[in-house]
Amino acid sequence: MSSSSSADSAALQAPSPTAAWSELFTGRNGWRALALTGGVALHAINVHIVTTVLPSVVREIGGLDWYAWSTTLFVVGSILGATLSVRLLAVLGPRGACLAALAVFSAGSVGCAIAPAMHWMLAGRTVQGLGGGMLAALSYGLIQLVFAQRLWPRAVALVSGMWGVATLCGPAVGGLFAQAGHWRWAFWFLLPVAAAQAVLVLVQLRPSAGVKHERPATLPRVPALQIGLLAASVLVIAASGFLSDLPWQAAGVVLGLAIGFAATRIDRSATVRVLPTGAYAVRTPLGAIYASVALLLIGTTTEIFVPYFLQLLHGHSPLMAGYLTAAMAGGWSVGSLLSSGRSGAGADRMLRAGPVICTLGLVALVLLLPAPGLLGAGFEMVLVAIALAAVGLGVGIGWPHLVTRVMSLAPKGEEGRASASITTVQLYGMAVGAAVAGLVANAAGLTVPGGTEGGRSAAIWLFASFALAPALAAWLAYSTVARRTW
Repeated sequence: MSSSSSADSAALQAPSPTAAWSELFTGRNGWRALALTGGVALHAINVHIVTTVLPSVVREIGGLDWYAWSTTLFVVGSILGATLSVRLLAVLGPRGACLAALAVFSAGSVGCAIAPAMHWMLAGRTVQGLGGGMLAALSYGLIQLVFAQRLWPRAVALVSGMWGVATLCGPAVGGLFAQAGHWRWAFWFLLPVAAAQAVLVLVQLRPSAGVKHERPATLPRVPALQIGLLAASVLVIAASGFLSDLPWQAAGVVLGLAIGFAATRIDRSATVRVLPTGAYAVRTPLGAIYASVALLLIGTTTEIFVPYFLQLLHGHSPLMAGYLTAAMAGGWSVGSLLSSGRSGAGADRMLRAGPVICTLGLVALVLLLPAPGLLGAGFEMVLVAIALAAVGLGVGIGWPHLVTRVMSLAPKGEEGRASASITTVQLYGMAVGAAVAGLVANAAGLTVPGGTEGGRSAAIWLFASFALAPALAAWLAYSTVARRTW
């Protein structure tokens, strides 16, 4: 598939029937599924732990101005890790690649646990992101190597469902340690979990268990220039928040986006590419899917400031704020699991409805987060949880279908690149979103004047502006599905 016409033809092919959940969990498939999803679970639990403890971190070691950078650098590291995962898999095989990713992730966790200042914490978060990006990309990449195609939607939904597991574990671990005044132990907690996952990988992904790997004669090359430009794009956008005048900040954002655009132009004609052929044409099914993934993930990055607003404006404890924030990931997981069995017209309905639900959830947060006390504390807390869950649900109900269609529409010979690129696009959307979120929040008054007044202003501007991203994805889904089936 090297042109839009061939992509259209592939898109119109009838999808293969989805297998039942029982087939995924039966016999060897079940153990392999656990080995693949454990790394994503570790990555997701870490995200919720850090989201929960970060307000406590800045109270102890400072660095409120760098609040969003904890996520920005984590995601930049994840982009690099996701890109390197293709070569890592070719060199080390499934088991070796997963173990290497776990080792890098653990090293970053140790760096965060011993951080004496924010710059040290940011370095640890970058290394954590490198390992986490590898784990996430390997999980998607190994799905099509380990399972039959009829199991792909279920396996993708299970990987997404690990974020639901994280909503139970992450906020609890982070919140309890933060309330006890020992946030550093939240990072130490990750090490035995990583060790347990390493044992599972050693046993279930060994060649004698049927997971074969042949090292290719020619190793995949890394598109270093394009990835470097994407990372520079995110960092320039984030750094523009330190400029004093709003026009200069806007210029920094434009410059950062221009660098990202330059990366896409280079990638179109490069010999070694980040995205597969056809990914940059939005009017093709493959291009529309990638654009939707980026827009939806940009909308969800507002999550990084939710615990801060809940603690500052609503007076919630770190534990309660962490669990309320986790409702977004919980909604994603529930939506993904419930919609994974849909196909054909049913899947198309999920793709159209998801961005609309996500947009409505963000609009509701514009009304609920900045003005506490208007509706009664208990009722207000329930509404906030529902709004956050709606944001995640909107992404989740379409996620299995977005991911599996990228896999099925990938040009022949580019399947590995397509699998890794799902995580790359997802992470780039998150990175840009986190960088812009920090810029918007600071410009709206988060740090100056700061306090309750600044927090309210930042919440209004942040959620109102970020609702535009899933709204664009909704327009894209309706216009694309109206022309052809994704």
